Amino acid sequence: MVVPAFENGGTLAETLDSVLAQEGVDFELIVADHSSTDDTRAVMERYADDPRVRLMTTEAGGGAGRNWNAVTAAASGELIKLVCGDDVLRPGVLARQAELLGPPGTVLTACRRDIVDADGATVMRGWGLRGLGRRMPGSEAVRRAVRAGSNLFGEPASVMMRRDVLEAVGGWFDRFPYLIDQATYSRVLLRGDFVPDPEVGATFRMSASQWSVALVRDQSAQARAFHAWLRAEHPDVLGEGDRRTGDVRAALMARTRRLSYRVLKRRMR
Repeated sequence: MVVPAFENGGTLAETLDSVLAQEGVDFELIVADHSSTDDTRAVMERYADDPRVRLMTTEAGGGAGRNWNAVTAAASGELIKLVCGDDVLRPGVLARQAELLGPPGTVLTACRRDIVDADGATVMRGWGLRGLGRRMPGSEAVRRAVRAGSNLFGEPASVMMRRDVLEAVGGWFDRFPYLIDQATYSRVLLRGDFVPDPEVGATFRMSASQWSVALVRDQSAQARAFHAWLRAEHPDVLGEGDRRTGDVRAALMARTRRLSYRVLKRRMR
């Protein structure tokens, strides 16, 4: 378990408590502060005496890619789950997903999640895994997500994967910053099978201060670039028709997200 934290002083305790309350599986918890200017580090220090917890600091700059890779590189377990410092795990998700990744050849699992606003009010329930309701080759899961124009797997709190496979593909892939999670999942999934976790296992917090909001106008452009890269690198996985369909749907999804963030900002007022 790894938690890359940045300016998460107001939410980090809830995140860490949700991890440390997990039962039925042994785990380590590595928390890295990306040189925050708020009280993130002070919140982390409250957990320093827990033998499962290791605290780190990563230097400023480099965005999510640097912090995510630094904290992931410090992990030693067979499986890896990254939870951002404002998201929450539901009880039992670690043990359940570890079991799902037990069969040979399975490299990644993902659960559905609830989407909440900055105040914790639920915006959408049971979101994710559309069209991914069964075990399938990872290449098929990747193609379905591209054709949907959306990250069907969800944010990192929804996902667990094999650490050795993540390392083998080069870690978190941030060439397309807005799609760092989906692009990384895709590279991992090309090494094995996907298996869904049918439960709601996490909560993702939408916030007007998130780094993804700053990139909202670039969403569809980065999605198109990612689709083009995947098509060029793996033409056996993604056909030209898949790429075009994904580009159109990604543009539609970007418009939908813009609307959702406008609604969120009005709610925050």
